[in-house]
Amino acid sequence: MKKLIIITVLLITGFVSAQSNFEKGMEKAFSLWNSGKPVEAANMFERIANAEQDNWLPPYYAAQINIVYSFGLKDKEKLTAQLKKAQDLLNDATAISKNNPEILVMQAMLHTAWVAFDGATYGMTLSPKVVEIYTKAKAIAPNNPRVVYCYAEWNIGGAKFFGQDTTPFCKDLEKALELFANFKPETPFHPNWGQDRAEMALKACNK
Repeated sequence: MKKLIIITVLLITGFVSAQSNFEKGMEKAFSLWNSGKPVEAANMFERIANAEQDNWLPPYYAAQINIVYSFGLKDKEKLTAQLKKAQDLLNDATAISKNNPEILVMQAMLHTAWVAFDGATYGMTLSPKVVEIYTKAKAIAPNNPRVVYCYAEWNIGGAKFFGQDTTPFCKDLEKALELFANFKPETPFHPNWGQDRAEMALKACNK
């Protein structure tokens, strides 16, 4: 009985320690990102992903950094390498958590990065994929604020490109902000971004 108690205590201690290491690592990665060190943050998330192979959050954030900082790149070779790395990370995250609306949003953003880089080359092939992904994400999680916001932003970009009215999509941004106001992430490390960007997009949309 004494041996059983000792083993149980050791198992619990090990579990708490592992949790603590994960939390410390994630906090450090976010701190690096907030300090304007995205490359270091992405590397940190990747190291956590290698250690926590059943958790989709570290590869998700490593992919997000690579995607976000690919917008505006002019060097196709650099863009290709960055988005390939992001795709590999998203594949890892998807293998852990299938049909995850947060991962789907990030996948749509990756395709959007290619369209933003060269719409003439990638728009025809990737635009339908983006719409398909957002439609799927919306069916899974219609009240996820990032799904609603990012899809609205995509539609606004398309409407502007084709000279169409953006008003219907401005209303989607308003809905997204209502959802952001009531959204509570599952843990402190789960995705909770987008509200400030949605507010900026709505201001621009109403001009």
